[in-house]
Amino acid sequence: MPIAQTTHAAEHPTKTTPSERVLESAEYISRCSRDVHVPDAGVRQAAQEIMRRMQRTGYSTADWRRHALNPSVADAEALEWIFVVDALNFSFWSANTLQPAAASDNNEEDDAARSSRQRYTVTLDGTAYSGYWTLCAAVNRALREGTAMTDSAFYSRITEAEAAHVFRTDDAATQEAIPLLGERVRVLREVGGVLREKYGGKFANLVGQCAGSAQRLVELVVRDFPCFRDEHWFAGRPVQLYKRAQILVADVWACFEGAGLGRFDDIDAITMFADYRVPQALCRFGALQYSDRLLGFLRASERRVRAAGSEQDSHQLTKACPPARPGLLPSGHAWEVEIRGNSVWAVELIRRRIAECGVGVNAVLIDFYLWDYAKDHPEEMQTIPIHLTRSVFY
Repeated sequence: MPIAQTTHAAEHPTKTTPSERVLESAEYISRCSRDVHVPDAGVRQAAQEIMRRMQRTGYSTADWRRHALNPSVADAEALEWIFVVDALNFSFWSANTLQPAAASDNNEEDDAARSSRQRYTVTLDGTAYSGYWTLCAAVNRALREGTAMTDSAFYSRITEAEAAHVFRTDDAATQEAIPLLGERVRVLREVGGVLREKYGGKFANLVGQCAGSAQRLVELVVRDFPCFRDEHWFAGRPVQLYKRAQILVADVWACFEGAGLGRFDDIDAITMFADYRVPQALCRFGALQYSDRLLGFLRASERRVRAAGSEQDSHQLTKACPPARPGLLPSGHAWEVEIRGNSVWAVELIRRRIAECGVGVNAVLIDFYLWDYAKDHPEEMQTIPIHLTRSVFY
């Protein structure tokens, strides 16, 4: 069984652009995988269904700007907001929303209600947000309160106490804190320091160096900001996934609707953003399949972590494959890399199928649609477990 691990070396295959490296890595991971599969029939069916749904809803970059928490004006300030948010765009799953450890027909509703109250929540303008949107709500709340959360001069020196206040939950007595607060402080200091050292303290200056090239922007981000360097070791070689670096570019493109500072002539080369939510949606659409042993492990891990109430009280696994018991998969574990790499490859094959039907859509919009679908249809996702990993990469 191939074992994956994080690699800090900048070893790349012969492909020259970051997104080419991600696609080549994804295809390699798919070929070498033993427990995750991308079925041809499932890809065909998923492509047809996703294409019909996207056409019916008129899904486009405009949907990004419509969300209440995203910047309403596409300007230089929006760029700085996007950079901070995507620097921190990782690890929002909650132990309290996983499958109950021993739920019966009589207590499932009570358990779900209790979990809803306990998870990390940020309320803004009367709306209670969970998951990724808590990050956006917390940053917006901080800006309203006068905290310079989009100014690298501030966040490059942010203290853990300041970060804890910015990312505070609604009710600390009954709700979880934001996961990985210490890592978020480290990331803010890192990216703020690099911006100030190399780019005059502004992400806009970095964007301005890229001359309308998404690939150039991704390359500079993964070169200069280690926390964006989503690289691992799998089946005897390094592989690249670059989730946050690519979604950073995609968010800029979506915010500016492909114009001005968000004009990227090569945006269609960007791949899907490998996280834990989109694989769940791909399974729902039949484009991703797990082996029985992996599926059993994921379900048992959800129950174990849910029973513990938090991952700190559950079992942190080694990189042995298969694991000896249920628990959190460490970043770079072979099963984690298989799930993420096959997700990238599945979306690429879906994109190609849709293109064969004469419909032009890139992997960015397919990813955005699948992520929104998973969030908007939780009842359809209940039987599909997510893989549990705490990582700064997603």
